[in-house]
Amino acid sequence: MAPSYSGVWNISTQYQYASVWPEPPLSGNIGLIVSLHRASGYAQEGTDFITITTTGNAEDWGDLNSNKDGGGGFASSTRGVFGGNTSSSNVIEYVTIANKGQSFDFGDLSVGRGYMNGSSNSTRGLFGGGATSDVIDYVTIASTGNATDFGNLTVARYSIGSSANTTRALWFGGDDGSGKKDVIDYVTISSTGNASDFGNLSSVRERVGGLSSATRCCMGGGLTSTNIIEYVTISSTGNVTDFGDLTVARDLPVGLSNTTRGVFAGGSSDAASNVLDYITIASTGNATDFGDLTGNGYLSCGCSNSHGGIA
Repeated sequence: MAPSYSGVWNISTQYQYASVWPEPPLSGNIGLIVSLHRASGYAQEGTDFITITTTGNAEDWGDLNSNKDGGGGFASSTRGVFGGNTSSSNVIEYVTIANKGQSFDFGDLSVGRGYMNGSSNSTRGLFGGGATSDVIDYVTIASTGNATDFGNLTVARYSIGSSANTTRALWFGGDDGSGKKDVIDYVTISSTGNASDFGNLSSVRERVGGLSSATRCCMGGGLTSTNIIEYVTISSTGNVTDFGDLTVARDLPVGLSNTTRGVFAGGSSDAASNVLDYITIASTGNATDFGDLTGNGYLSCGCSNSHGGIA
């Protein structure tokens, strides 16, 4: 029997049971990346975590209860929420970001789908697009329950990118089944209703990685041959402006951010990538190497506990 962790400790005895010590919670600006890790001809889903304010390789967070490849994610300051997958699952589950390897049932999407994306402020999270869908649905992050209809995108499409600040959520790029799109839509998160046209990407792309500060949304990648990073000012409308380049051209990267720094994680450039690179959102310029994922990750979704309550 393992000794009690309360009272007077016998240190040498306690160290014999180090493998069953309670693991301390994570702290700081934590980003989670849920992705398929491909190696040696097979793929297995895993969840990595990084501390956004540092640099270095990702570490293993644990596993969700169900696959979320091609799903969408978002977070508040404490809780991450993930929904959908490439098999058009309607399952939503949630995690307490600080507690590694524990996920719980949240409820169901209003429409099961994959290849969508999610974004949020500190209280409400939205899932948009997917499986040639124009559906936007939402949940209250601090609660549990089924998603509620919010409205519709301007164009039904899958493999769509997304990000948000506290007021607006943006969706960009994607494929409507007949081809890739350059469309950028937006909604006001606190309301409900159909999306409005924001502007356009510089070219048609899909599964663009998105991340935001309080004022600016940056969009990276979107084709295996594309290293482009572009940005818009979220409070306005209009077409994108060039920001710089990713360290590696790729589609399917997932974007994570705090108030100042953005990280693009994984993706695919002919093969699944383990690349992590970062930018300072308020400036412009090329991305810098951050480190590596624990595996070559693609079809990823992610969230950050320092983004949902961004200020």
